[in-house]
Amino acid sequence: MARTVKGSIMIEGREITITNPDKPLWPEAGITKAIYLTRLAVLAPYLLPYCRGRLLTVIRWPHGIHGDFFYQKNVPEPRPDFVKSYVHQGIDYMVLNELPQLLWLGNQAALEFHPSLHKAGSPLPCEWMIDLDPSVEEEPRIMEAASIVGEVLASLGLQSIPKTSGATGVQIIVPVTEGITFDELRSVGHFVGKYVTEKHPSLFTLERLKKDRGTCIYFDYLQHYHGKTLAAPYTPRARTGATVSTPLTWEEVRRDVSPKDYHLLNIGERLQRIGDLISMVPPQPIRPLLDYLNGQKPVQIQ
Repeated sequence: MARTVKGSIMIEGREITITNPDKPLWPEAGITKAIYLTRLAVLAPYLLPYCRGRLLTVIRWPHGIHGDFFYQKNVPEPRPDFVKSYVHQGIDYMVLNELPQLLWLGNQAALEFHPSLHKAGSPLPCEWMIDLDPSVEEEPRIMEAASIVGEVLASLGLQSIPKTSGATGVQIIVPVTEGITFDELRSVGHFVGKYVTEKHPSLFTLERLKKDRGTCIYFDYLQHYHGKTLAAPYTPRARTGATVSTPLTWEEVRRDVSPKDYHLLNIGERLQRIGDLISMVPPQPIRPLLDYLNGQKPVQIQ
């Protein structure tokens, strides 16, 4: 529980200075910095597990979502002693583990949280994510595309959870057992991506360059790699509607929900009602697919 102390808050025994609490961050949604920090505290039990122990990149909008922004990889300085970091390839990344660190970043108008796909010091992925990236700003087929990919994964014996990116796309998450490598997941991703693009050539593309995609949705299996990032589950996004990257049920995907439906002002009620959908899926059996791709075992897509 936080208590206000002369322009600061006490969180878990840590004092965090709060500056400009009335600054509008999402003006259309009426969200000031003070409101944002309260919503971050609500998101923390769900957001932090997907940042903890990982290398963090944040995107900061010091003057709100309509002002200038910048990506920050090196931990901001000066920093309090409770803010921990890890040096990787010459960059002193913040490692976001606890609520005080999250609110400290929130006070600096860090509005988006993009963790690495692996733990600090580890070469192995924490999970597998497929990124479905529309080529147009408004893509009415994005949930149809997600549903198709989900069905293909299910036919291969893999449970998955879709999540809105909070922007225009959808990511599909497959928990994996420890020991699977990024290169192995890339090979599986290419296999699935090639299959759906051949079956639905007007809907999917594997073209990495946006200018070559036409109106197709990019099936991105390459972004999931060591040193790269994707928007964390439950991160806010710097969009007009204050959207949040939100895990969905497959039933919601089939109902063609909109990514705009889930935002900072209503996400707390949803999470209280249904909890973290990702944590409900156990690690999935990727190895049989890899055996097939290595020519060791047959597999059939239903």
